[in-house]
Amino acid sequence: MVRFPGSNCDLDAVTAVRTLKGMSADLVWHEDAIAGYDAVVVPGGFSFGDYLRAGAIAARSPALERIGRLADRGVPILGICNGFQILIEAGLLPGALLRNASLRFVCKWTAVRVENESTSFTRGMKKGQVLHLPIAHNEGRYYSPDEGLHELKTGGRVVFRYCDDGGNPVASSNPTGTLENIAGICNRAGNVVGLMPHPERATEPILSPSGSSDGALIFSSLLRSD
Repeated sequence: MVRFPGSNCDLDAVTAVRTLKGMSADLVWHEDAIAGYDAVVVPGGFSFGDYLRAGAIAARSPALERIGRLADRGVPILGICNGFQILIEAGLLPGALLRNASLRFVCKWTAVRVENESTSFTRGMKKGQVLHLPIAHNEGRYYSPDEGLHELKTGGRVVFRYCDDGGNPVASSNPTGTLENIAGICNRAGNVVGLMPHPERATEPILSPSGSSDGALIFSSLLRSD
């Protein structure tokens, strides 16, 4: 777990992983070496106070150069909320994350549908499976030009979509006005995944109003990676 000034979900993510059988996690300062790990998580929060633009300063950290090299080698990389913003700003994932359509911070539980079950972080799930995960962000409205969106869709790179409880990605289930209900995407190789919902806040039933522990499935999918 990479910690930046302003990260506030890093300890949550470390705890979530450490509670899963067969997994462990370290907290690594963004200026320190990142080596010898099987996967990297860039957690949520407000890195560097979200100055300039969410994730923009953190994307220029030495950590992202190292993470980029690890990604090229096939190491699984997960960006959660602000971590997703950082990965996009660093060019590890395409598109942009704009301010929510409401121009307000949105904090609520959502349903998301698994669109791609073959990434490093979804191999423990089935395509079409519905997860219940919370969101908490101000800039989570995914955008990509038409040609970029076409490539994402035809290449199976849309990983999660907001949906209703029946798995339908309808307008009423879109909490931020994000393009085509997109909640998460991946790179071409499927080892770099970014999503706006917070799986680390849904790994124990006691944390969820519905008793969801669906977030654990995202982390434990690493145990099924090739």
